[in-house]
Amino acid sequence: MRIGSREVGTPTLLVVGLCLALLLTVGFGTSTSASTYGAFNTAWDGGSGIRDVAADAETESTVVYNTTEYDDVSAPETVAFVVSPERGYTTAEATRIESFVKSGGTLVVADDFRPNSNDLLARLGARARVNGTPLRDDRHQYKTGSLPIATRTASDPLARDVDQLTLNHPTTIEPNGATVLARSSNFSYLDRDGDATLDENETLRSYPVVSVERLGSGEVVVVGDPSLFINSMLERSDNRAFVEALVGQHESLLVDVSHVDERPPLQVALHAIRASPLLQLVFGAGGLSIVVALGRRRSGAS
Repeated sequence: MRIGSREVGTPTLLVVGLCLALLLTVGFGTSTSASTYGAFNTAWDGGSGIRDVAADAETESTVVYNTTEYDDVSAPETVAFVVSPERGYTTAEATRIESFVKSGGTLVVADDFRPNSNDLLARLGARARVNGTPLRDDRHQYKTGSLPIATRTASDPLARDVDQLTLNHPTTIEPNGATVLARSSNFSYLDRDGDATLDENETLRSYPVVSVERLGSGEVVVVGDPSLFINSMLERSDNRAFVEALVGQHESLLVDVSHVDERPPLQVALHAIRASPLLQLVFGAGGLSIVVALGRRRSGAS
């Protein structure tokens, strides 16, 4: 086979093909994630669907690796998602997020059994808290009692077109004065001993699962189920409509992964390049040098 002025044999083509396949495989592996709730995880338990909803709504989305990036957006036009952080926020980090919310931003905090979200809410001055006890409903559910359906939703722009929410091993919200956006049915209960059975000391009643409260000029939405936002659960009624209501009324979306272990190397590198004019200059110059060198090589060969 002839390419330009050179004759290229089959073995060479095979080697080139294998190298390209390897590069594509490595590139995919270093640009995606297997982390539950991960922004770059496209599997059933990933959180990439939030950014897909934003794309459909023509809302610009940014994955945040450092809370300093909250300072770079117009708060009143932005919604930020913090989904089950694996590490606690420092006082300085929480102060940046508090400034974002009080300046008009919307913050969505979703968690169930980790302690770091409650710590962040306390640092922000928000009132709502995540309870941390499993919620079950053996009547109003999707396939099993551990996937209860919140049947009661408030009349609020954040619950627009939402008649119910399908949850996945959730907990409840202690609103402490915050407005309740969604509640479980009257047949739900807190499974305090984790035996998946309604016991004598466990009471059937409706529990808050989503709340919203004002904080300065902005709002804090607390959701007792981070799994509501995973890709597979977005297809359950009316979870996608809820995300659309949260995201669609904003110009930009921040997905805060600053306190989770998700760090796809290629995504981190691309993020660093986009954030640094110096790195853009270095890589641009490097790319130009390669093009010039290839051009000279072709000229010499001819």
